[in-house]
Amino acid sequence: MSLTLKINGHQHTVDIEGDTPLLWVIRDVIGMTGTKFGCGIAQCGACTVHLDGQPVRSCVLPVSAVGTREVTTIEAVGATDAGKRIQDAWLAVDVVQCGYCQSGQIMSAAALLKRNPAPSDADIDAAMSGNICRCATYVRIRAAIKQAATGKIEVMQAIPVHAVGGRK
Repeated sequence: MSLTLKINGHQHTVDIEGDTPLLWVIRDVIGMTGTKFGCGIAQCGACTVHLDGQPVRSCVLPVSAVGTREVTTIEAVGATDAGKRIQDAWLAVDVVQCGYCQSGQIMSAAALLKRNPAPSDADIDAAMSGNICRCATYVRIRAAIKQAATGKIEVMQAIPVHAVGGRK
């Protein structure tokens, strides 16, 4: 089956079975490897991409369900305002440890800031709850999202407890 997908602003025509997960089309057919395979059952969030700006798990989304909607991957999210702020904050706060889940984490965080520019802790928890980090950098992830939301990106050596909603 021949399908034309719009990914990161570019048209890609692929000859693929319609039930093939979007993740495999992005990685194996088109060759963009920033989006990661984690669990294959939409539970970990490593494969998160945006479909018309909304975060979706590409490991379970059949490519035939994409239609004419725009797919944005980690390779292009920095071209958006929210994505750029998230990426800058991620670096400033030094979120990444092993890095495997980070593309999915960034995609979910960018979608959150796009729809809610001033998220509360509860909003952040709800938006990020489907993203698992084996290195447990959740405190730094929350701090980075808060910095990106305020636009005040600053390098942090250690994260004070009050910066992430704890006691002062």
